[in-house]
Amino acid sequence: METKNHHGLKTRIIKTTLVAAACVGIFYSCKKSADTTSSVDCTGTAKSFAADVNPIIQNSCATNSGCHGSGSHNGPGELLTYTEVFNSRSDIRTAVLTGAMPQNGTLTTAQKTSIICWIDNGATNN
Repeated sequence: METKNHHGLKTRIIKTTLVAAACVGIFYSCKKSADTTSSVDCTGTAKSFAADVNPIIQNSCATNSGCHGSGSHNGPGELLTYTEVFNSRSDIRTAVLTGAMPQNGTLTTAQKTSIICWIDNGATNN
């Protein structure tokens, strides 16, 4: 009896470990390795959320990428509204600055500058 219970416990531990590993894999599935970009010069660069930043976020991160759209649990989750983007601005800044995001493509230097400078200048809803 004791051997059977021990075998059942080992099986449950193995299954739990496999499920945990799968969850970690899913969590990181929308992430790529980062490059070494270190900073952006925002001198004289005023950016608008509505005109400059939101179109980039929607096209590269949310609605067209499948990573941060409706119902997303990847990283900061959904990035569909100003509030969601604003609340995730620190993570977004780091991911964009290092090149870790977007997972399914790259941003141009101008796009990176728009996002980072908007955040660095207060991330206003303008």
